[in-house]
Formats: sequence, C-alpha cells, structure tokens
Amino acid sequence: MDFLTNLLRIACSGGAAYFQSRSIRDPMTRLSTLIEAQQVEYGAAYFIEALTKRATLEGDTWLAKNLTLHAMDEMNHGKIFDHALKQLTQEKLERPRNPFYTVYLEGYAQQDLQPETVEWTVFMGSMYVLERDSSREFLHMANAIPEENRCLINLKKGMLKIAEDEKYHAAYLYEGMQRRMGSAVDKWVDEWRTRQVKAILAITGDFILGSERPAMPQDGSLFSWS
Repeated sequence: MDFLTNLLRIACSGGAAYFQSRSIRDPMTRLSTLIEAQQVEYGAAYFIEALTKRATLEGDTWLAKNLTLHAMDEMNHGKIFDHALKQLTQEKLERPRNPFYTVYLEGYAQQDLQPETVEWTVFMGSMYVLERDSSREFLHMANAIPEENRCLINLKKGMLKIAEDEKYHAAYLYEGMQRRMGSAVDKWVDEWRTRQVKAILAITGDFILGSERPAMPQDGSLFSWS
C-alpha cells in the first residue's frame, strides 16, 4: 500500500470510529445504529453457516471449526442488539443496503459472492479487513455509551464482548489466508485495505453532497448486499 493510501486508511479508520461512537451516544441516532448492527450480525451468521457446510464438504476441518465458532458469535452479537432494541423501543425500522459494499466489492459479480462459489481467499481477505477494524470500532462505541440505565450498561458490556470476538475472527481469517497464500497474504490484505479506503471515500462524498448520514462499513453485511 502506498504512503498516501495508508494515510487515508488511518484517517478513514479514525473517522469511522468517531462517527460510530457519536451515533451510539446520541439518543436520536442510537436506535438506527443498533438496528443496522443487528441486521448486519444476523446476516453474517446465516452466510457463514453456509460457508461452514461448504468447508466441511471440502474436508477442511480446521476452517469448518473456526467458521462454526464465527457463525455462533455473529448470532450472539445479533441477539445482543436485539435484546437492547426490545428494551429501548418496540419500533423496528428497515435500513437500506449499505452502499459501501458496492464499491468495496467492485469487480466481483453477485453470483461469485455466494457461499457456494466465493473464493476462500476473497472471503477471508475482505472479511479480515472489516473484522479487524470492527473490533476497534465496537470498543470505541462501547466506551461512548452513557451508563444512564441498566439497559445501556448491559449494551456496553455486550459490545465489549463483541469487540473481543472480532479480534479472534480477524486472527483466524489471517491464519487461513497464510495457509493458502503464504507470504503473499500481506499484499492481498493491502489490496482490500485499498478497496476499503476507496469505498469509505465514496460514501463520505455522498454524505457531503446531501445524504442523511454516511453508512459506515461493518463486517457482517459483507456479502448481504443484494
């Protein structure tokens, strides 16, 4: 990754953490942020469950085991947000597809991003970048939640647990890439980092031009963009 792109990546990462923290702290945006996170985590769980079956059929027991744990974590994350939403409100809002992924996955046809067909290195590289950043973003969001009542205190604890889970997910995904790519893994990660920067700049530009708010990337909805 070139120097300028790396600087942009650092700036985008910091901006994402700030925005998510502000969104979870502000009561006016907290519900929509939680709803988006809930849908993202549940969507990831179902996708990764399908990948688990594929890895099992292919005889990759190491990957199948880690994907199983990953899917269970994502389902539990969804339940954390679901529980918070039930306590905070009975209203369920639908959110549109996150435009981040249109740019992030540019060049990949939808049929090539299904659990049955996606290349393992594509899944691992793209998901690794988002999982690693999500760990930091969930930590910042958790620390930004005001401890005003029991519901918010429980939400803070749940999001701290999610941050730790995301670190584990990133670790096994990186190891999985090393098993398949060897020393080429870091160059592959840089490619997805560059895609990430371009996607964040694209949605930030839309926001500046008048969108309601930038839809920041989260790991779970990566292949749930159709």
